[in-house]
Amino acid sequence: MKSIDASGKTKNAEYLCGIMDEVIKDVGEENVVQIVTDNAANYVAAGKLLMERHPHLFWTPCAAHCIDLMLEDLGKLPWIKTVIERGRSICKFIYNHTWVLNLMRKHNEQRELSHLGVTRFATNFLTLKSLFDSKGGLRRMFVSEEWLASSYATTTAGIAAADHIFDEPSFWTPIADIVTVIFLFVLISTLFCL
Repeated sequence: MKSIDASGKTKNAEYLCGIMDEVIKDVGEENVVQIVTDNAANYVAAGKLLMERHPHLFWTPCAAHCIDLMLEDLGKLPWIKTVIERGRSICKFIYNHTWVLNLMRKHNEQRELSHLGVTRFATNFLTLKSLFDSKGGLRRMFVSEEWLASSYATTTAGIAAADHIFDEPSFWTPIADIVTVIFLFVLISTLFCL
């Protein structure tokens, strides 16, 4: 409905509340029952100000943002962090080398791996799920004659990626656990947000 260039502005509660207040007036106060924002302190404070000014209105933190923040905290657990770093190194190796990427696609039925994101923590877990779903194709790739005959198979990064792919107890088992736990976590969190 509206876009505002807030660059150079101090995005404190008063400023944000003022912007949202303008939109409420544009839409018509009687047509607004809820405001959803992210969970940053300035938005929480702006939401409280809006509810004081408009008693019929509810402010709610964005469920996706809350879940993402919780996933960030889970990703800091040492055993999960290690698995994420290994998954990141495999994806980075594969996607930084066109030949390896094409070989992965060939052995993985043309399916892509989800790339790890830098800012959104949910992507870490989506990538682990993607790796888990591609386990068979990745294993086929790393034992294929093409791979073994390639110069990539003898590089430090190539050896490390292959080692991770065949490390059942400290790579695949934790990924299976993480995927299950995160699925249940997101399901329960979503149910509480409804």
